[in-house]
Amino acid sequence: MRRRPTVVLGASGLVGQRMQQRLCNHPWFELKAVGGRPGNAGGLLEQIPWRLDQLRPNLTSVPIFDLSSDSFIQDMLQLGIEVAFSCLPSDVAERVETELARAGIAVFSNASFHRGKDGIPLVIPEINAEHSSAFSTTKGPIMCGTNCTLIPLAVPLAALRAFEIQTVRMRSEQALSGAGWQLLFDEDANKGILDSEIPGEAEKVAEELLHVFGTLDGTTVVPAQMELDIECQRVARKDGHQVFVKATFAQPLSLEFVLQAFTSHQFSKAMMQCPSAPTHPLHIVEHIEVEQHLWSNGTAFTNQPRPSEDLQTGMAIIVGDVKLIDEYTVSFSAYSHNTIRGAAGGTMLLAEQAVVEGHIP
Repeated sequence: MRRRPTVVLGASGLVGQRMQQRLCNHPWFELKAVGGRPGNAGGLLEQIPWRLDQLRPNLTSVPIFDLSSDSFIQDMLQLGIEVAFSCLPSDVAERVETELARAGIAVFSNASFHRGKDGIPLVIPEINAEHSSAFSTTKGPIMCGTNCTLIPLAVPLAALRAFEIQTVRMRSEQALSGAGWQLLFDEDANKGILDSEIPGEAEKVAEELLHVFGTLDGTTVVPAQMELDIECQRVARKDGHQVFVKATFAQPLSLEFVLQAFTSHQFSKAMMQCPSAPTHPLHIVEHIEVEQHLWSNGTAFTNQPRPSEDLQTGMAIIVGDVKLIDEYTVSFSAYSHNTIRGAAGGTMLLAEQAVVEGHIP
């Protein structure tokens, strides 16, 4: 399969650098350019401070272009760019993503601006892959990934939706990296001196959960109906979002059925061709250990990840502490790498989905 010329929108942020990391050796996409701030334009990636633990990938010759320049879109077209991965703040994404899509460049966005907009798919591949049918139908080729906190909540619930979800209560403990590199490198925050409140986060998670579980009517999503009680908070952990969930169902369950549903939950046969798809979406453990269980490929854990070489690592959701409270109520905890599966890797998986489904050549 050919490697499609690609741009990453975001030079110095954690998600942008995760995306650069994952594109270093990607078999389907080739990083040709990065869009950044005016002060970085004209330089090379090697001049931008590297924020991640792993070594900087060998992308020293990739040029940085000014996202705010009037010539940015034309510059991308002249480079032959076919795919853009957006890791931008919402206010910048509104303009740049729209202009790229109008120019025929396929945009896969981790930004929040276009999430839930009519005609723009908001997709988690193991849950609502069929929503991608709206891709490029009305507003140009844009597809969005969800809020990173939604991933460990929604994917396990999707494995149980045959039992008809009625109510969901969730409490999250979200890593510092979810707020960007500034908080990640803040000494006080790492010592636990931080504001645990995340304004607007619970509302976003609730809205997007109902959206991805909704049904598609043309290009419009009719949200699912369920009662939600969502609480989100920041904790002094570097990476990894953990959620604590209690859900009730219309159909009776047994612990055996719940565990079997988690274990058998899988991508479609087509999606299993994707380089970023883990061997299993859900990795089941008895009890989640946040230090040991951050990096999973769906089958095995590692403490020495190589995300530039192993695209599956960090893409699985860990599920543990599964309990049956009564025959209609189950509780569990789930955990995922927020800048991998919840952000860069999840967005890249959408682009890979678009390839295998024929949405982009």
